[in-house]
Amino acid sequence: MKFIAVIPARFASVRFPGKPLAMLQGKPIIRHVYERVWNSQLFEDVIVATDDDRIREAVASFGGKVTMTSDSHPSGSDRIAEAINGMDCDVVFNVQGDEPMIDADTLSRLKQVFSDPSVRVASLMTPLNDDKALLNINIVKVITDNNMNALYFSRSPIPCNRDNLTGVEYFRHIGVYAYRKQTLLDFVNLPQGKLEQIEKLEQLRFLVNGIPIRMVTTPYQGIGIDTPEDLINVDKLLSD
Repeated sequence: MKFIAVIPARFASVRFPGKPLAMLQGKPIIRHVYERVWNSQLFEDVIVATDDDRIREAVASFGGKVTMTSDSHPSGSDRIAEAINGMDCDVVFNVQGDEPMIDADTLSRLKQVFSDPSVRVASLMTPLNDDKALLNINIVKVITDNNMNALYFSRSPIPCNRDNLTGVEYFRHIGVYAYRKQTLLDFVNLPQGKLEQIEKLEQLRFLVNGIPIRMVTTPYQGIGIDTPEDLINVDKLLSD
């Protein structure tokens, strides 16, 4: 099978305009992500998909591969679908452009599940042990069935521990995805459903249309950069 990774990157951001080009340890964030994915040696190709010439020029300047896409895409999935539509590949990884600490072990875990031909989409989850985070609507929770396929994603705590039982496990969703190419192309043509609109979680579109998402457990915490404050924190982590 041919595995490729696409890093969607846009310049516009409400909380952090120009985020992909913000400097981290002397390099733009997008370069950190690109190099980590490429150096994992897991992919035959790594591509940045963007709608902004400034990002295109920055990626080209360090020798990265970049493709221009429409500026009207509502999500990274749509941007990736355009980028890979005519490409020869079997499985596409969606690695967010604000994850400069993504590591090869995490990506490898996700890649391995595609040895199962029934897997069409896969994503990551990590144990969630913090009560404050459990109640944070910006942290997405996930529960799975006995085959590690997602049953539901929610911004609310799931499962609801009605009787305050001990030993209840919670998991946080990490937004790195891998899709079989045709599954992604089909997905972006599906309409949004009510649950997706209510929770504002795109991945629920897979589930309501009967497309299972295989979840892979990882210790990786999904340290993304959403604000300038996050950039400072990640800089400290990289300096330690």
